[in-house]
Amino acid sequence: MAVFSLAGLLRLRRLREDQAAAEVGHARSRASEIASQRHQLIDSLSDHGHEARDVRGIAAISAARASTSTMLADLEALHIAQAQIVADAEARHRDARRGTLSVEKLEERHDEATRVEDLRAEQAVLDELAGRARRFTDDGSSS
Repeated sequence: MAVFSLAGLLRLRRLREDQAAAEVGHARSRASEIASQRHQLIDSLSDHGHEARDVRGIAAISAARASTSTMLADLEALHIAQAQIVADAEARHRDARRGTLSVEKLEERHDEATRVEDLRAEQAVLDELAGRARRFTDDGSSS
């Protein structure tokens, strides 16, 4: 069987695809962490368990909510940026997969052409052997 001349390129493309897939996984994991932090902050903002008994308590609750709101705004911005990072990583992975597929299709065509050629060569050998056997039988029976 003939060696696929683009095997090295195919290995490289598969490596790039694997790296791109790992980047997608990492980006999605980070996006999930950010979403979890956002949900925790939203839950803490909606927590009504605090009851202020005096002005200082009201001021403390107000300051805590303001701080939490600022953190939530920061996490929202981070969430939007991370969503773009995920989208970019997914696009790179799609491109890498497309590149791998194109070389894999070439490999499949090469393998099929090699199989056809091997079968042709095998058939030629079988035909030659059958011809020799006929000649041997014809030569042996005419004696």
